Amino acid sequence: MGIVAGLDSSPDFTRIVVCDADSGAVLRQGYAPHPVDSPEGGRLSDIDPQAWLLSLGEAAGGGLLEGVQAIGVSAQQNAVVPLDAQGNTVRPAMVGGDKRAQVAAADLIDALGGREAWAQAVGSVPQAARPVTKLRWLAKSEPESALRTAVLLQAHDWLVWQLLGRPVRRTTDRGGASSTGYWSAATGAYRSDLVELALGHQAMLPEVIGPSDAAGTTPEGLLISAGTGETMAAAFGLGLGLGDAVVSLGASGSVMAVHPEALTDQTGMITSLADATGMHLPVVTTLNAVRTLRGTAELLGLPDLESLSDLAMKSTPGSHGLVLLPYLEGERTPNLPHTAGTLAGLRRESMRPEHLARASFEGMLCGLADALDVLRGRGVDVRRVFLLGQAAELSAVQAAAPMLFGAQVVVPQPADYAAIGAARQAAWALGVSQGTLDPRTPPAWQGAAAQVLDPGDELAVGQAVRQQYVSVREQTHPGAFRS
Repeated sequence: MGIVAGLDSSPDFTRIVVCDADSGAVLRQGYAPHPVDSPEGGRLSDIDPQAWLLSLGEAAGGGLLEGVQAIGVSAQQNAVVPLDAQGNTVRPAMVGGDKRAQVAAADLIDALGGREAWAQAVGSVPQAARPVTKLRWLAKSEPESALRTAVLLQAHDWLVWQLLGRPVRRTTDRGGASSTGYWSAATGAYRSDLVELALGHQAMLPEVIGPSDAAGTTPEGLLISAGTGETMAAAFGLGLGLGDAVVSLGASGSVMAVHPEALTDQTGMITSLADATGMHLPVVTTLNAVRTLRGTAELLGLPDLESLSDLAMKSTPGSHGLVLLPYLEGERTPNLPHTAGTLAGLRRESMRPEHLARASFEGMLCGLADALDVLRGRGVDVRRVFLLGQAAELSAVQAAAPMLFGAQVVVPQPADYAAIGAARQAAWALGVSQGTLDPRTPPAWQGAAAQVLDPGDELAVGQAVRQQYVSVREQTHPGAFRS
């Protein structure tokens, strides 16, 4: 079939991979930072989308795309590009989210009648970073800009539109649309009334095309696939299927899994996203993951997380009865926004640095196991857990995760899976256009190189540690997981 490219425009940089369309083997790569400072700490900020094009051009320099037949685009989710009726940007793109947007989110939740009403409408409850929340912020804070806004695009929609020469037709995919807060993964339709509720008036929205559809072809004959959000592209690049979940270890954590249907959750703990293949990606987030480890390392006077991991390995499963509920920033899963962390089980023999170090890892992973159980409790099959993030390489994480998650744990080698997923989407659209691939079956690319960890004989030990954690959680926050 030839060669294809995947372009990932993240909040900080553009990365391009050029792949063999049949096997997925990466042939060459390009990289360039965006020529602007990214918003500090993911705050609501203004970014001129031209910066994304400039870094794209730089990353593609040196003939990187020579011979490429199709391109897929992945980009940061939640970035809103408001356009006027002529297709010009009304104002810079809005990215990130902060406390200013939290007020807008609360306004929207109340305006529709509460969290359950939102969950029923679009499968998610507005958060600060969501596009629908940004529209509410725009209407309240910059009413003139809101009035001039006639078209709404996300980052990958805008990039695809630019690559195609700004045609009349504007497109998006199910994955990107599902993260807007005004498209329902359950019904596959926009809720334009929610756009009006947020923005104050209707706006044109991009056409949602199928996973293997092409958005168009450039004047030079280069096919551009549908594109998608970074989360969906990364899942596609990893080769996730039914039975697979991903646990991402950042400062906060997230758990997502592939599921055949959209989930509606009135508590708002589950965000119901669509994936890049026609399936669904329910997501549960926790506010406290690696920040728990960093806080513990600082408390113990350790220079880095590797030192904390080494110290934790000197303890044993269960941390001599020490249990850390890692709710340092409050928590979303369970919904305890105003709570604090709890350290329980203090006895003279447990008051040692290595036990606290171990308890921090077990507390973080048990919190994520709680999030996994939210999905399992809704019928989501989880047989294999992909563990992402730098902390996934730590020996204490790898020792504890399989037994606490109760599943095989896969630690993929570091790679730009969002760009690879975008390239795989391009290969799919190219194959369909040539009649060599089924529009319902993506190309079978080689899976990510990975380390595989099985719980084995440690499963019963892990269940005991989980039970110790759950007992402390229930005593401290009774009924926290009841809807």
